[in-house]
Amino acid sequence: MSLLTIANDAKTVKGQKRGYLTGILYLAPHKVSGYNLCAGASAGCIKSCLYTAGRGKMSGVQQARIRKAKYFMEHRDLFMHELEININKLKAKAERENMKVAVRLNGTSDFPWETTGIMDKFPNVKFYDYTKIPKRAYQYGRGNMPHNYYLTFSRSESNMKDCWMAMEHGCNVSFVFKDVPKHYIWGPRTAWDHVPIQYEVIDGDQDDLRFLDPKGVIVGLKAKGDARKDTSGFVL
Repeated sequence: MSLLTIANDAKTVKGQKRGYLTGILYLAPHKVSGYNLCAGASAGCIKSCLYTAGRGKMSGVQQARIRKAKYFMEHRDLFMHELEININKLKAKAERENMKVAVRLNGTSDFPWETTGIMDKFPNVKFYDYTKIPKRAYQYGRGNMPHNYYLTFSRSESNMKDCWMAMEHGCNVSFVFKDVPKHYIWGPRTAWDHVPIQYEVIDGDQDDLRFLDPKGVIVGLKAKGDARKDTSGFVL
């Protein structure tokens, strides 16, 4: 089974200009497959999910992602073996094209891949993901993740406190905007903290290589798909 999608969207194609060939694993999100693969999802996140953006609008693509999610949850050992084969094929392709390798395993999910040991088997591959699970962001910020796994915490309409904590732990945070600004004034954080802070916003749609981002910034993402109709506060 082909598990990784390689350079099949604008952002990963842009990443090739920076020398990285990217493979992304797309599993059916939240409870779409009958298994919850997005433990930190909010109501706004579920309604605005990228699952329906781009090629995700196609029924055949959605069914393929459901099959992959079920395969992962019901036949974990076989799935992980095939994933290793897929990553090795990606590495071979990248070597032929004189590029480095990047892998995003949570293209449309939020599973703790650090628990599987996959990063340790490919120490020279850059793995990266977004997450809405605060514990994962804090662990990443403290340096308690595999050395080649990079996380960006994702803001929703209901987790602003967690976003603050993630930033303070050293994990960048992504915001979804209708129009991505250059700066974002955030705060005050608490009732006794009266000074808002202005953060630099980098354009996260320029490429998908989050492990190359500077620390201490907000990653701005433009609303896509169903997110463009959001009224929950998920999109700013």
